[in-house]
Amino acid sequence: MVEPLDRTPRRFLWRGAGSISALALAAGAVALWSTNALVGKSLLANHPVSHVQLLQFAGAALVFALIRFAGRPGNSPGADGLTLFPLAVGFVGLVGTMVLQYVAFASMPVIEANLVAYTWPLMVAAAVIVFDNPRRPALLGLAAAVGFVGVALVISGGRDHSWFQGDLTGYAAAFGSALCMAFYSVAVGRLAISPDRLLLPSSLIGVALAFVWCARDGVAWPSGADLALGLYLGAGPMGLGYYLWSRALKLEGSGRVAVVAYLTPIASTLLLTLSGERLTMTAIAGAVLVIGSCLAVGLERSEAENHV
Repeated sequence: MVEPLDRTPRRFLWRGAGSISALALAAGAVALWSTNALVGKSLLANHPVSHVQLLQFAGAALVFALIRFAGRPGNSPGADGLTLFPLAVGFVGLVGTMVLQYVAFASMPVIEANLVAYTWPLMVAAAVIVFDNPRRPALLGLAAAVGFVGVALVISGGRDHSWFQGDLTGYAAAFGSALCMAFYSVAVGRLAISPDRLLLPSSLIGVALAFVWCARDGVAWPSGADLALGLYLGAGPMGLGYYLWSRALKLEGSGRVAVVAYLTPIASTLLLTLSGERLTMTAIAGAVLVIGSCLAVGLERSEAENHV
């Protein structure tokens, strides 16, 4: 009898192709997210958070609806219906993250709010340490601690070497936004539901809530270029960004892919600096520590998977 061929190389090739696809999707999400703070800063200079949020959720809902109905829903995972937990994951990840992030943008220097809100990759790294039983937990714990020291340096050195130039509401909102996105990134890869099916209901809820918020504010509506920029924030960073990121996490999980997210605060901070925002050497040193921490976690995940 002929012995079956060893399928290990094929399995490794499949995993390698999946990893490349996941990293490409994650890189696309990061490229879109990197423009979020800069465009948001421009809109918030002339419009309230409620109007910016309504445009964002409207643009995102349109993207999710097009993706959903252009495909073949009958063949998508989880097509039988959404339960309460997946709906909660989508709501916390999309609505919670974006509303709190923009409240922070409006309440404190955008460059600081952006860096604090994008500490969520470190929170994902902490979750990996706690729940995934890594081979070197002490080393990873030290790396995460160094990363949070970097966050403290970013806040302390973000503008004029002083702490907390925004109000405490802004810092709490930025940190809450990071928690929401970390929760989403850990949970979404474990759900057997397509990203468009998960995110479309959340974006529609966001539209409804933002509409009520706008009705209460009752100020002039964005038009022209501002209207286009607001819809871009929804269709680009929120809509396609979340979709690409969710697809990447489903392919690869929340370990190595989450490491790519460290590029977002770096790229977005660079864009903000080019637009006139100030960043000191102290904040740059903190950013280096954050990057090193995320890289350490990502390398450990890669080594652990190769070892297995």
